Amino acid sequence: MNVLAVMLALLAALANGAASVLQRRAAMEQVEFEAADGRPDVRQAVRRLAQLVRRPFWLAGASALVLSAAFQTGALAVGSLSVVQPLMASELLFTLLLGTTVFHHRPGGRTWMSFLMLAVGLALFLTAAGPSVGEATGRARTWLAVGISAATAVAALTLLARILDGAACAAVLGCATAISFACTAALIKEVTGRIPDGAAAVFATGYLYAMCCAGLLSLLLLQSTLRAGTLAASQPALTLGDALVSVVLGKALFDERIALGVHLLPATLGACLIASGTVGLSLSPAVAGHWDSTRENDNATERARPQPMADNDGGTESR
Repeated sequence: MNVLAVMLALLAALANGAASVLQRRAAMEQVEFEAADGRPDVRQAVRRLAQLVRRPFWLAGASALVLSAAFQTGALAVGSLSVVQPLMASELLFTLLLGTTVFHHRPGGRTWMSFLMLAVGLALFLTAAGPSVGEATGRARTWLAVGISAATAVAALTLLARILDGAACAAVLGCATAISFACTAALIKEVTGRIPDGAAAVFATGYLYAMCCAGLLSLLLLQSTLRAGTLAASQPALTLGDALVSVVLGKALFDERIALGVHLLPATLGACLIASGTVGLSLSPAVAGHWDSTRENDNATERARPQPMADNDGGTESR
C-alpha cells in the first residue's frame, strides 16, 4: 500500500468527521438561540439559514469539507480506489472522537467496543488484502459498461425506495447513494490520472463533467437518504456500500487486485469487524446526532414552550 495515499485518505476522513461535528455544533447553537428566543421553527427559514452560514462553527465545518475533498483527491491520485474508499469509513471514528470533545459527552462501553472493532477491522482488511495500485486510468469501453450498470442500479434502488418507508427506505437509498459516491471517487481517480497528459486529456473528454454530475447526484441522494430515516438505518449501507463498490470498481476499471489465497481468512475477518463496528457506531449518540440534546438545551427548550393557563373551571388551556 502507498503510505502517502493512506495518510491522505485518513486526513480526508478526519476532515469529514470534523465537518460533521462542527456543522452539527453550529446547528445546535442556532436551535438553542431560537428556543431561548421563542421564535417558531417554521418562521423565516431563509433568514435562519443565512444566520447559520455566518456562524464560526459552520464556516469551520465548510472549510473542513473543502480540505476533505482536496485530501481525497490527492489520495486517489497516488493510491488505489480499493484502499482510499475503505479508509474513508474511519470518518466514523473521527466523528466519535471529535464529538466527545465538542459536545462534552462520554461514549458508553458498547460505543468504544464498536470503535475498536472498526479500527482493527480496517487495519486487518487492508493489511491482509493488500490492494495493488493498478492503472492510473481506465478504458473507455469499460467505463461505458460500468456507467450503464451503475446508473441502472441507482435508478432501480431509487424506484424501490418509493414503495418502502422508514428504515427500509433509508437503507435502500443508502445503497443507491453509496454506489453514486463510489462512482464519483472512481471518476476523481480517472480525472487525476489524466492530468499528466495535459489539459486536453482532462477537459476534452467527458470524465470531468461526469464527475461533477455524479458528485451532485450523490449530494442530492444523500439528502434524500437522511430525510428517509435514521442514520442507524442508512449509515451502514452508505459506509459499507461505498467501500464494497469501490473495491469492485477498482478491479473493473483500474485492474487493482486484492490478495486472496492464505490472506482470504484475515481479510474476511477484517471485513466482518468493519461491518460490526460500522453498525455499532451508527447507533452511537455521537454519530447519530443526539448529543445536542444536553440538559441545558432541554431546559432552554422547555422554558420557550407555551405554559398552560388555568381557566375559570379549574382546568387548563394553552396560551
